[in-house]
Amino acid sequence: MTQCCFLRVYLFFWFRSFHHRMALGLCPQVLCSLGGWLSLYISFCRLNKHRSYEWNCRLVTFTHGVLSIGLSAYIGFVDGPWPFTHPGSPNTPLQVHVLCLTLGYFIFDLGWCVYFQSEGALMLAHHTLSILGIIMALVLGESGTEVNAVLFGSEITNPLLQMRWFLRETGHYHSFTGDVVDFLFVALFTGVRIGVGARLLFCEMVSPKPKGFVKVGGVAMYAVSWCFMFSIWRFAWRKSIKKYHAWRSRRREERQLKRNGHLKTR
Repeated sequence: MTQCCFLRVYLFFWFRSFHHRMALGLCPQVLCSLGGWLSLYISFCRLNKHRSYEWNCRLVTFTHGVLSIGLSAYIGFVDGPWPFTHPGSPNTPLQVHVLCLTLGYFIFDLGWCVYFQSEGALMLAHHTLSILGIIMALVLGESGTEVNAVLFGSEITNPLLQMRWFLRETGHYHSFTGDVVDFLFVALFTGVRIGVGARLLFCEMVSPKPKGFVKVGGVAMYAVSWCFMFSIWRFAWRKSIKKYHAWRSRRREERQLKRNGHLKTR
């Protein structure tokens, strides 16, 4: 009995020490990632001296979005394991590399947002939860499967969001391209981040494998997504009403022109 208790205590502290060593071993990867994103930002600033700091930061954000979508999609759909059936699984080497790459980006972007005070409390909360969630998965050595899936769902709309901002800055937002970007953004956010995200959260909650605080983190991230969703739906409703009134106005003018041969002037 005494030997059994001693063995359990030994294994407990060995696993704690193992995770601690693993976390320390990942620090250089995260620092390299942070340095890489910072170097990319500095390069963009030098290449685009006539542009604002936000322009160049959003270029970095766009780059990370495209890269993380591709990598997380490959992990989820090809390399595996499937997040809906294997939540709480041990991290694979590829998952660890992608999470370190993304952690470095989120640290960079959070620091940039705080320094320039460019974002509100909701975006800062999103970045903070993302950083804590990635660190948690790396330290535990598990749940990288579902964290990677959350990364895919969170980033799939990011390039569209940046394109929308670039279109505004260049004066091309009020065009057919701007309408397409807005439609795809709202559709993907609703379908993937809210719809598929609900399914992923359900699988996470009913599975016995993930730790309790991992599940709490998943609920918190999904709640943040709903906060974003309410703002997006309000925007989509206002824009739809504005487009509808503009369409009705054009129809009246066309009928007036067909009936009288000229537009009514005031």
